[in-house]
Amino acid sequence: MGKLMPAKLERLYDDHAQALFAFLLNLTRDEADTRDVLQDIFVKLARQPDLLASARDERAFLLRLAHNAAIDLMRRRGTRDKHHEQFGVEQISAFAPTNDPDETSFRAELSAALGELPADQRAVVHLKLWEGLTFEQIAAALEIPLNTAASRFRYGLDKLRERLRPL
Repeated sequence: MGKLMPAKLERLYDDHAQALFAFLLNLTRDEADTRDVLQDIFVKLARQPDLLASARDERAFLLRLAHNAAIDLMRRRGTRDKHHEQFGVEQISAFAPTNDPDETSFRAELSAALGELPADQRAVVHLKLWEGLTFEQIAAALEIPLNTAASRFRYGLDKLRERLRPL
């Protein structure tokens, strides 16, 4: 088993790192954790190039790796520090900066509302709205049934609507 060629690893990183970073940040709600998980994924790929060989859809495969790594991290965190009750409470924005105060305010509210969603719903909502994936692609990436992906999106969206309705 050889190493992944640096040029291929670099292309993978260039093509997918930004999307993976946004997805992980939405899940972990912590920039340092997001960077650690992202680095772990690319180190794993460099060491085990065969992992990617069987992947039909690179992005979906990498999102699955990212999702599993984030869930592992959250489980470790959950058992390690019980005092850090809500993993997704920290204010993290997956949006580019803006100078419009109304837009800034809405983004902050949306970010907070996303943080209040359970991680499984947050993952589906992110992949649907930010990545534009179909429910089939989301189901494959998260290794869940198609109906589960659709219902998590619906529940997540309902909660977001409810929370953001006053705005």
